[in-house]
Amino acid sequence: MPGPTLGPITGVTLATPDLAASERAYAGDLGYRVISRAPLTTASARSWGCMAVAGAPALQLQPQTGTDFTFTLVETPAAPDYRAFASFGWNAAELIVQDVDALALRLQHSAFQIVGPPQDLSFTDAIRAMQVRGPGGEILYLTQFKRTLPGLPAPPARCAVDKVFIVIVGGPSLDEFLDFYAQRFAVAPPQRMESRVKAMSEAFGLPAEHRHPIAAIALRDACYVEADQMPPAARAFAVLDGQLPPGIAVVTFAAGPGAVAGCLRGPAGEIIEVAAG
Repeated sequence: MPGPTLGPITGVTLATPDLAASERAYAGDLGYRVISRAPLTTASARSWGCMAVAGAPALQLQPQTGTDFTFTLVETPAAPDYRAFASFGWNAAELIVQDVDALALRLQHSAFQIVGPPQDLSFTDAIRAMQVRGPGGEILYLTQFKRTLPGLPAPPARCAVDKVFIVIVGGPSLDEFLDFYAQRFAVAPPQRMESRVKAMSEAFGLPAEHRHPIAAIALRDACYVEADQMPPAARAFAVLDGQLPPGIAVVTFAAGPGAVAGCLRGPAGEIIEVAAG
């Protein structure tokens, strides 16, 4: 039987080789507020199966409005060969924002690299988004809903840059992703589709218009896991023993009644943290 309902997304942990640069990016450029500066706890490192980062410098940040989502930044050794969308695991996080064009102007000279300027989505002009790369190599989608779309709920943007509402994971098999989430959590079967994922196509030398098999797994509170089937050449990134994966390392989800707090690994090796309640 399926397990507890999953969602919303309550946290994303980022591994970064330069904590100060990442703080400038998230606090200075995105306007997040620092709520804690403390070394990473042994309990968290043990739960993630990454004991090498116990005691590592870390900080936590939240949007200017709301306390229901937290970025945790953890300083880890540099992974110079890492590139988001080139290997299995968590590849990107998508944040809801109020005005993506104004944000793009603000980020032109920032700690973020703009990899995709603001553009309306191909299937609707109600959604406009841009993509940036952070100091840890992580990719963020910054997305504005200009109006409500029936059948595609999204949380409201309560401040200029609000919380993560979509996380994107890549692996060798879309079927494995869908089976995994269906068997462990009470999620509705998503619609499969073929879609452009330009960052992934670029990483594997494919045309920008190449279509990849993907599906958006709907969670509670208008949150989603986008599962992407990666090209056959994709492989797992070689992570040193006990270290966090580079970039987006851990995603934390709330879960409904019956959930047991803890961590598990998904089909692509992604670290999933479940917070009961």
